[in-house]
Amino acid sequence: MKRKLFASSIIFVLCAALVTVTFKLPFITALVFYKENTEQMNAFLPIEKGEVFQIIFTHSIHLTDVVEKYKITDDLGMEQFEIIYEHFGIGMPSNAQEGEEFVYEDGKYHIKNLNNYFPSMNIRNGKTVSENRLVWGTAGEPDDGHMIWFNQYFKPGAWFHIEVEKLTLWEYWKGVRIHE
Repeated sequence: MKRKLFASSIIFVLCAALVTVTFKLPFITALVFYKENTEQMNAFLPIEKGEVFQIIFTHSIHLTDVVEKYKITDDLGMEQFEIIYEHFGIGMPSNAQEGEEFVYEDGKYHIKNLNNYFPSMNIRNGKTVSENRLVWGTAGEPDDGHMIWFNQYFKPGAWFHIEVEKLTLWEYWKGVRIHE
């Protein structure tokens, strides 16, 4: 009888440990899109420290693409290191700041060596011109990476709070994973 009780206790402890691992311990690092200022996860993109992603949006006045490039930092923040655009105007920088590099390449303006750090960001999916994209998997050419249209995962006009976080296995299972 004592052996059965001991075996049952061991099984219970192992099951409790499994549940704890599943629900509490970090499993994977991800770029997480929360609905507005809530804890409701709309989607996530698995990503690691040092990896690069881009947010591409169509400027609502010029109707040309603006590319913002970010790198995941060691403390799970986002460092904007480059912006690319075709036209000067509303909302677009006209020159580089100290330490940055302003160049004109292939018909586009590039501001490189940016050092803009964001622990989190708020971003809106375009409503009138809804052509926002997320590119990941490459530090160089977008053709080498993966791309999705925001409209595949988010409604036009919706806005999100974005953070890089470690998700538990449970959050991974119940969430919407962004993929090609």
